[in-house]
Amino acid sequence: MNMFKVSKTQHILAVNDFDLALKFFTEKLGFTVENIIGGWAFLHLGDFYLMVGDCRGEVPARDTNNHALFAYVNCDGIDDLYSQYQARGVAFKQLIADKPWGLREFEVETPEGHRILFGQDIKM
Repeated sequence: MNMFKVSKTQHILAVNDFDLALKFFTEKLGFTVENIIGGWAFLHLGDFYLMVGDCRGEVPARDTNNHALFAYVNCDGIDDLYSQYQARGVAFKQLIADKPWGLREFEVETPEGHRILFGQDIKM
């Protein structure tokens, strides 16, 4: 009997400025480009996978308010990542902080307003 299994998930982002988006994800956030095919870039940061599409003329993510928050990344080494992002000049939507729900979190925003939350369990 075959059992359903998720092998990988990818977040899909529509961007108006494809080159700027790729530069931001690679230079600022440290993603690696796997491939670029037909207006789509396939990137990853560890096991966090993205498909970024050249979608000129679409509503910018920042104009969708809270719908612009597209990913929550559970991770280890959050303080190291935060320090790397500070050194690369990443603008933070939310500075790193311990939250009452037991996670240490920070939030970044892309040039077009896509938002990503990074969180790590707080060791009690």
